[in-house]
Amino acid sequence: MIVTTGDDIAGYEVIEYLGVVRGIIVRSTGIARGVVGGLKSIVGGNISEYATVCERARNDAYDLMIEHAEQMGAHAILAMRYDATEFLQGSTEVLAYGTAVKIRPIEME
Repeated sequence: MIVTTGDDIAGYEVIEYLGVVRGIIVRSTGIARGVVGGLKSIVGGNISEYATVCERARNDAYDLMIEHAEQMGAHAILAMRYDATEFLQGSTEVLAYGTAVKIRPIEME
């Protein structure tokens, strides 16, 4: 599956737009990571415990988006983006989304 943040793919033409695809994950930091991260936030700098949770959430949301696109019969996803919203203290929704399309190689003349 080709995934790009762009609106096109070099060497391919879009033959059908299938619609928006998405993957949604809701994650919390967990007590242990929350305590360690909270203590590290006092001194400043990168908080690797939080970064690990965020990266895992992005990966999981991305995988779900790919699964959604495959179910629709897509060959690629264009204009892929991430969004995140904290809706409870310590719990964040991570959304990966884009436009599912069918593509074919551009024929050279």
